[in-house]
Amino acid sequence: MSLLQLDQVRKNFGTVEALRGVTFAIDAGSVVGLVGDNGAGKSTLMKCITGIYRADGGTIEFNGAPIHEAEPGDIRKRGVEMIYQDLALAPQQDVASNIFLGREPTKGLFGAIDKAKVEAEAETMIRRLGARIPSVRYQVGQLSGGQQQSVAIARALTFEPKLVIMDEPTAALAVREVDHVLDLIRELKRQGIAVILISHRLTDVFAVSDRIVALRQGQVIADEITNETSMNAVVAHIVGAG
Repeated sequence: MSLLQLDQVRKNFGTVEALRGVTFAIDAGSVVGLVGDNGAGKSTLMKCITGIYRADGGTIEFNGAPIHEAEPGDIRKRGVEMIYQDLALAPQQDVASNIFLGREPTKGLFGAIDKAKVEAEAETMIRRLGARIPSVRYQVGQLSGGQQQSVAIARALTFEPKLVIMDEPTAALAVREVDHVLDLIRELKRQGIAVILISHRLTDVFAVSDRIVALRQGQVIADEITNETSMNAVVAHIVGAG
């Protein structure tokens, strides 16, 4: 049984068909690259999976249970975590505070934040990822783009996800930073966590994915094993030449 199964998922905005019967699946501990041109339906599809949008048709099952009518908070509790392109970090706060933002462990009668516990647990998450963060006391705004991605992924891990959706995680990063983020994705896979990688950088998708799903005009027009396809073939799917 697949971890995530989408079957004929449809979404309309008025007369516009944003998703037109999307079907694909992802297994636990696998990486699926989701590719497509702007407007192909990638963001809409992810919002349907995470409960931000309610699909107008079809079914979405996670771990064997339907989630297409569930609320975002319930879907997160079931193990679906999304890391958006803007990361939603607080740059003026330190790494530890960002990882547990709004969910800090407390102590004492008046519920003061247990800073020592926050830092210790944040360090545990960073070590679990093997991320290159100099200190959990560093302000996030002082970190590089790749290090900020590490913080966002570490925060996602605190929710004990079974699936992490990453939206353009390597956009605008230097080559060394890109390699670090790709290593983090490989580490998630090693830990049995499934990943949906949304990216325009096909070299990154080919580097870490097991399968590549291409969307065009709200439909899946290719679902291929990465090792059995090519960059040219995927580009052709995206632009409509193949």
